[in-house]
Amino acid sequence: MAEPILVEVLRGSLVESRHRGAVAVADADGKMVVAIGDVETPVFPRSAVKALQALPLVEQGVADRYDFGDEELALACASHSGEPDHVRGVTRMLAKAGLDVSALCCGAHWPLFQPATAALARAGGPSAVHNNCSGKHAGFLCVACATGADHAGYWRPEHPVQREVRAVLEDFSGVVLGEDCRAIDGCSVPTWAIPLEGLARAFAKFSTGHGLAPQRARAAARLRAACANKPWHVAGTGRFCTEIMQLFGARVFVKTGAEGVYCGALPTEGLGIAVKCDDGAGRAAQVIMATVIARFLPLGAAEQAVLAPHLRPALRNWNGIEVGALRATAALK
Repeated sequence: MAEPILVEVLRGSLVESRHRGAVAVADADGKMVVAIGDVETPVFPRSAVKALQALPLVEQGVADRYDFGDEELALACASHSGEPDHVRGVTRMLAKAGLDVSALCCGAHWPLFQPATAALARAGGPSAVHNNCSGKHAGFLCVACATGADHAGYWRPEHPVQREVRAVLEDFSGVVLGEDCRAIDGCSVPTWAIPLEGLARAFAKFSTGHGLAPQRARAAARLRAACANKPWHVAGTGRFCTEIMQLFGARVFVKTGAEGVYCGALPTEGLGIAVKCDDGAGRAAQVIMATVIARFLPLGAAEQAVLAPHLRPALRNWNGIEVGALRATAALK
């Protein structure tokens, strides 16, 4: 059966396009509070689980050994835009482990932030440190170095760091991750397909620490706090994740994935959220996430006003004229 239509795209007053998808919201006990569409078929969360992939960095004492602050921890959870301060932060993380950019195996791409791309084009082009995943990879490298593992091949599924990440994902989601659900992410590390209901439960645990060992719960809380304190380092200028976490602080954690996946946590409400748009549209996934936040998070008038453009983002043509908007459908409300 087709997934429900969750977001409509208007041009003028008429619907021009529609986005189908699924949403799961779970509470701290793992109960599904909302299940819209197919929340049982595994999907690849990709970058949406970077905060969970960063757990070993804190849990195993590596962050303390290398004296990481909130900026470094936020970068370990980040899909950053490759802006100069992102690059400097990742370079600093590597240096604390005695490494440089040559140790990164995430591949190179142009920064997501256009001014950074223009500046870099004049300077000769990107390196792996500009990759949006370089902070996550720097975190993996630091775990390998601090725990005595060979940092070469840190990205391979058989490496001790990736085996530990897999165990974290299983613990948080409650899903046994067999080899049949493993693939390769854009940055070359393993990505594991997990049902939306499992991802929602994972982020409910990340949100509250409920059901986690004490040390793991403390590590999750520290990563949440770092992202709340340094949301720009999690994404970058003008990005949805940055703007939402700047607005709500520690009350909301959100993280983009790829192909229309978003995950999030509402710590004060004890909820975890997982979203997937069938067509991979990030613009629709953002509207869905904003709508879920508005549904479950008590908002003051000022917060409602700031969130409103994310609930119904305007579409503008090349002359800046507003020509339409995106809106959530009744299926989400």
